[in-house]
Amino acid sequence: MPLINKARTHNVVPGNALTRLRIALTVFFALDGFIFAGWVVRIPAIKEQTGASASALGLALLGVSAGAVITMTLTGRLCRRYGSHPVTVACGILLSLSIALPPLTHSALALGAVLLIFGSAYGGINVAFNSAAVDLVRALQRPILPSFHAAFSLGGMIGAGLGALVAGALSPTQHLLGLTTIGLLVTVLAGRTLLRIPPPTQSENAPQAESAPRRLDARTRTLVITFGLIALCTAYGEGALADWSALHLEQDLDATPGVAAIGYSCFALAMTIGRLTGTRLLERLGQTRTLVTGGMTAAVGMLLGALAPSLWMAILGFVITGLGLANLFPVAVERAGMLAGPDGVAIASTLGYGGMLLGPPAIGFMADWFSLPAALTSVAALAASAAVIGFVTRRAATAG
Repeated sequence: MPLINKARTHNVVPGNALTRLRIALTVFFALDGFIFAGWVVRIPAIKEQTGASASALGLALLGVSAGAVITMTLTGRLCRRYGSHPVTVACGILLSLSIALPPLTHSALALGAVLLIFGSAYGGINVAFNSAAVDLVRALQRPILPSFHAAFSLGGMIGAGLGALVAGALSPTQHLLGLTTIGLLVTVLAGRTLLRIPPPTQSENAPQAESAPRRLDARTRTLVITFGLIALCTAYGEGALADWSALHLEQDLDATPGVAAIGYSCFALAMTIGRLTGTRLLERLGQTRTLVTGGMTAAVGMLLGALAPSLWMAILGFVITGLGLANLFPVAVERAGMLAGPDGVAIASTLGYGGMLLGPPAIGFMADWFSLPAALTSVAALAASAAVIGFVTRRAATAG
């Protein structure tokens, strides 16, 4: 282990290069959100083109999830062997190319197959650039990971907005092929910086023992999984609100479809704002207090959002929930990455993505058994659980 740490300290990168590296990684995070949102807004048109039923489309969409989950663990190994920067660039190219494939399909089976490729690229790039970002956090000794996730959120908002604007003017093939062109250009430009700058390490004055990744032994793996549970609790809420918030406002609080859509938009905007201010918050409060405060804030907000008797109180609850959840996932991934490097990022990301998959169907089942408002309180329960886990593990990341 000392030999590994000594080798890593040779990779000290000048400050101006670190700034360029941060910009390049920010661009990749934004590109990921931009491309994924561009695909999401075209799902209805692709459904019509393939003639898929709702159930067949649901099975085809599992291709994204399956590809991502399978690839995430593999990507951690690739990053450890080849470096997170080359893997990020490779996945960026694959993501850009694969987004053009869905409109070329004419059956649910073919759609599921190409979405498996798209999901693999999406899962791979998420592990790769989060691993690269954790290396940069370690080098700068500043908790800047939330700013990267804010870039992902902003990219998604831009991608969704652009998709809405061009939906009437461009076919899905034209739109998604345009995203391929944009993605490849951005990947070439930002990728040059990643390939020229090696993954940095912390400064020589920083305490090596506290920040160097450990071997993934049984104890470390258990800690990483524990941090991954925080990511799962957070992503569960994101997935649940994405799929069920509008229906809750429309069905239970008599909102019009247009007003109901505002609920999730306010939640997403609140998460973006929370992540933009996340670095300052982490520097002021530290990781543990940020996790505990964020989790409890999200729990209170979601109780209000689920059980409020009026529309605007529910939307206020969604905003509070977004602010609370905003930094939980980035902190969980950072803790896992600091502890175990790319393997830690891969495990935490896989668990987090699993939470996003689990949320919507779990809410659906509970809504059938009880009611939709009661089902949405599960988001509050898991947010509170994330706060408890964050408190219990407050010394685990640095314990010897």
